[in-house]
Amino acid sequence: MKSISKMDRADLGAFIQEHLRIKGIDVVLSGGACVSIYSHGKYLSMDLDMIHTSLMAPKRRAIREAMNDLGFSEDGRYFKHPDTELFVEFPKGPPAVGEEPVKVILELKTTTGILRIISPTDCVKDRLTWFYHDHDQQCLDQAVAVAMHNHIDLKEIQRWSVGEGMDKQFEQIRERLKSKTQQSEAPSGKPHR
Repeated sequence: MKSISKMDRADLGAFIQEHLRIKGIDVVLSGGACVSIYSHGKYLSMDLDMIHTSLMAPKRRAIREAMNDLGFSEDGRYFKHPDTELFVEFPKGPPAVGEEPVKVILELKTTTGILRIISPTDCVKDRLTWFYHDHDQQCLDQAVAVAMHNHIDLKEIQRWSVGEGMDKQFEQIRERLKSKTQQSEAPSGKPHR
């Protein structure tokens, strides 16, 4: 197995998730790290947001012990490892985009195990949540970057946008997302619902 210093975001995420699963902690990767993976590095996030998927949140102590086993130490709300600049956070779960739960979780095979990650469509919704509600232009650019490199379900994003009360805003950005999705292909990965 490669050393942590040589792991990219997907490898490190899968490595951590495999260890956590052994400890009975089930998490999915969400947030900016998904944008980094799906945009093929066009956008770089230094944190890996691991969100628990079970109805009952794992105890912080259990997470701390599991992360310590891997050489990570707790630093505020993050976990850091001396061999990587990437850091790990465990936001409150279960995973959601705006007011809705995440619909599809993909399982991507990496050199270090299986990475459970939100779908490109849900990743776009996640970024659009920040654009819609906080007017974060960078998050819109990230949503477009994900759409540029992956197949996304534009009708699902429209349906979701209407549910968020953002149908007019969606119409203003539809072409930016649509023009990119026509050039893309779906990522390899097994859907997990």
